[in-house]
Formats: sequence, C-alpha cells, structure tokens
Amino acid sequence: MPSWEKAATNLLGILHLNSIKSKIIVFALLATLIPSLTMGWLSYVHNRLFLDEKINQELLNATSQASRELDLWLKEHVYEVRVFSSSYVVSENLEKLLRPRLSRLEKTMANRRLMDYLKSVKEKFIDYEELMVIDASGKVVATSFEGETNVTMPQDWRKRAQARKSIISSPFLDQTHKTGVMVIAEPIAPVHDQFLGVLAAKLNFRGIAEILKNYSLDKTDEIYLINKEGALLVSSQPLSSGFMEDRLKKSTAALLYAREAVRLNYSSHNGRGVVGTLKKVSQMDFGVVAEKEREKAYADISELHNLTIALVAGLLLVIGLMAYLLGLTIVYPLNRLISGADKVSAGDLDFDLPVMSGGEVGHMTRVFNHMVGRLRESRAELDAINETLRERNKELHEISIRDSLTSLYNRRHLMETLSTEVTRSRRYRRPFALLMIDIDHFKQYNDTYGHLAGDDVLRMMAAAFKNSVRGCDYAARYGGEEFAMMLPETGPDGAMQTAERIRTKVEKELFTCDEQTVKITVSIGISTFPENGDDLNALISSADAALYQAKEEGRNRVILSENKRSKSP
Repeated sequence: MPSWEKAATNLLGILHLNSIKSKIIVFALLATLIPSLTMGWLSYVHNRLFLDEKINQELLNATSQASRELDLWLKEHVYEVRVFSSSYVVSENLEKLLRPRLSRLEKTMANRRLMDYLKSVKEKFIDYEELMVIDASGKVVATSFEGETNVTMPQDWRKRAQARKSIISSPFLDQTHKTGVMVIAEPIAPVHDQFLGVLAAKLNFRGIAEILKNYSLDKTDEIYLINKEGALLVSSQPLSSGFMEDRLKKSTAALLYAREAVRLNYSSHNGRGVVGTLKKVSQMDFGVVAEKEREKAYADISELHNLTIALVAGLLLVIGLMAYLLGLTIVYPLNRLISGADKVSAGDLDFDLPVMSGGEVGHMTRVFNHMVGRLRESRAELDAINETLRERNKELHEISIRDSLTSLYNRRHLMETLSTEVTRSRRYRRPFALLMIDIDHFKQYNDTYGHLAGDDVLRMMAAAFKNSVRGCDYAARYGGEEFAMMLPETGPDGAMQTAERIRTKVEKELFTCDEQTVKITVSIGISTFPENGDDLNALISSADAALYQAKEEGRNRVILSENKRSKSP
C-alpha cells in the first residue's frame, strides 16, 4: 500500500469516515460549501464596493449642487442689498438727517421717507426679516420693523464700508424676530465724498432651507448647513432643538472639514449612525453636509449577506440529505451483494439472489447491478436533457416571436396575427382597430442622452402600453421607435378612446435620465376594419398615413384615418 494511501486511510479512520455513505456525504457537503462560500464572499465584496461608490457619488452630487446653489443665493442677495443701498431715496434722506441745522419737521419727513422705502422693499422680498439704515456711528436711523430693534454688526464693518466692500456677518439668533439670521450690509452712496453709513438687511434662512430640501437625497436622509464648530444653521429636516442648538461633535465637524468631499462614517447630531460628506460653501464660512442613515444605506448589502447565508445553509441541508439518500442507495445493495458472496463462499446457497451460482455469480451480480445503476443514471440524465431541450425549444419559440428589448411581439408575429385577425373579422363580420404609435423626437432624445437611455425609454413605453389596454388586446414593436397595437372587437370610437388614453398616460409620465426629468410624447395613427380596408396592406397603409398626419400636425396627438375602404382583389 502506498504511503499516501495509508495516511489517508488512517485520517479517515480517525474522522470515522470509513463507510462509503459517510464519504459521499462529506464530499458532497465540501463540494457545495467551498464554492458557495467563495462565490458568496466575492459577491459580497463586489457589491459592497459598488454600493460604497454609489453612496459616495450621491452624497458628493448633493453637496456639490447645494453648495453651488447657496453661492448663487448669497450673491443674489448681496446684489439686491447693493441695489437698495444705491437708491437716491436712501442717500438723500440719510444726508438730510445728518445735517446739524436741519429743522425738526424736515428730519421727521426724511425719516418717514426712509422708513416707507424700507417697508416697501421688505414687503417685496420675503427673505429679509428687516431692513435698516445705519449711520457712520453705528446708530440705527430707520428700519422697516415697527418696534424696538437692534443689530449685531462685524467689528470691522466701518473699515469695510469705507472701502466700498460688502459686509456679511456671522449667523446669530435674532431676539427681535425670534429666528436665525445673518446680516448683509452695503455702504450707502456717499454725498460730497462723505461716508454716510450702510444699508443692512437681516437675511433669514428660509430660502436656504428650501434649497436644501430640493437636494435632499431621500425623505429619510438629511442635508444641512453647519459652521466650523459643528452647529446646525438650517436643515432639510426639522431641527429638534432650534437654530444653532443641534450640533455635531467638534471632532466630527473638524474631520468633515479636513476631509472635504470624502465619505465618512460618524454619529449625526441626533445620535444616528450615518455616512456623510461635506462640501464647503465658497462665499460663506459654512459647509453643506449630506447624510444617509448607515443602516438603511447598507440595507441591500445586509440583506444580500443574510440571503447568502440562508442559501448556503439551504444548499447544505438539501445536498446533505441527497448525499445521505444516495449513500443508502449504494450501501444497501453492496451489503446485500457482500452477504450473498459470503453465503456463496461459505457454500450456503439458500438465499434469494437474482443469479444463484458460485463465486463468479457474485462478480456478475456486481457487474449487473452496476450496469443497471449506470443505466438508471443514464436514463435520469437523458430525462434531464430532454426536459432541458423542451425548455430551450420553448425559449427559442418565444425568442422568435418576441422583441428582445421590449419583450413585446416582433414585427413578423404582428403580421401573422394581423393576417389571422383580418381573416377572422372578415368571416364573422366583426370590427377591429389597428394603432400605429411613434415616439416623438426619439432621434433627438437618443442624440442627447445616448442610445442606452433610448433603450430605457423603449422598455418603459412597452410597459406603459401593456398596462393601458385590455387583456385581449395585442401590442407589438413594429420597428425602431414605432409600435403597433391591435384592438379586437373595437370600432373607431373605442379605438380613439383607447389611443387617447395611451397618449395621455405617456404625456403624464416623467422619465429620468442623467438626473434630469424628461417628458416624452407619442403620436398615434388609427385605422379600423372594415372602414379603412379589409386587407392587411390597406389597414397598415391607412394607419401609417394617419400617423404621418399626426406628425405633420404637430405630434402628441391621435388621428383617425379618413382613407376610404379599399377591398382586396
């Protein structure tokens, strides 16, 4: 006996795997377990990397777009305040108020004009909580607010104003209006080269909240604006504690700022485990943070992990049971043959064996049983092959009559079906309608978004057509972006109603491509049997002519053919 065979036999003996049945079971389990776990692990790693990249791209897109939008938002309001401050009403009346020898009545009138101007501007711009005119000493001269008010200006506001630069304060909770604001101020046009003061606006964050809501990834996700200390200024979700009360940990905020545009795992301001990223706003000392709840973000991969474990466990159970049963089918006949061979070798011929003879009979029985087993296995394999062939033939038949892209019937099957329907309707004198449907501006859509996006539109159109007709109706892809529908037992009125319902449904659908919402429309031409002909060619020609007319009249419409009936010879 070779040394390796002896070592293997000893090992199998230690593991109590001497019997054929136990060897078959262990081999089957190992043959199932090793590739299943390997493929499951590779699938998990691949899907995890893909999901990480997808989440990172979603977060980066949301923060980048929101950051750009906030920059534009701030620039617009700075420009508005600059326009307000350059008004002749502001500079003229402020200059009057600063004259030392102006009468009390004139000062009152000048102050009233300033207040009226500020109020009229405030009424037109809802993003401003309050507009005020501040003189060079920092005193509020006029305001749009009726009541006592105050304002917090940056320490260097006079220096910036005298240099004709914009003044932007840090956010703060305004006690007058009980809301978070930031002050934007612009120097008032000087009179006689004299610095008069600034026009300041308390800008609320409602506009920013709307911007963040527009770029929120999902109803359960959150995108918000923070400062470098981690205080939340505004969020797409309601803040639980109020303006600048909800906070990220300082270490978390510092890490987000330090690793801008990088996806990080951390605890959010409400204690949830999240994945998020930050993008700085160039015009403000803030950062836009987009977050997804970690558990929900990786729910798919967790589900895949659990499903893989369940599948492997199920496979082990099924394969183990099958191996056990297979072992029994091998061991029991062998035991019977060994018992018969022992009886024969002992000279005992009183047993029931298929062939009763000497020692050669035992060998022949083994060969016979083995041959029968092989024949049985061959028959099972042949049955499996035949079943596979039947399934393949069924699939080939479906492929031959179906369009591979839309799963609708193809043109060849359409022509056969229409021909059959014409014969049936002519025999029983029953009507039916043929609809030719064409997607408007489909070439332009393909050129703009690419053929893959065009294929998605074709598939979605096919699904929409299936859901818009009766079970007895027939839909097929005629070619390119053109579809055909046959409506049995349907006259002109019913065909018009169905076609209009399809056109309206498609018009209301919104298709998304490259994160842009695109509206698709269709044009439909209708011919009916027997009004527009009692043969296949006449019906198709009439429907095509009606479709062409719909295109000529501006698309996104339904046209019923007016061609006269043309009988076949």
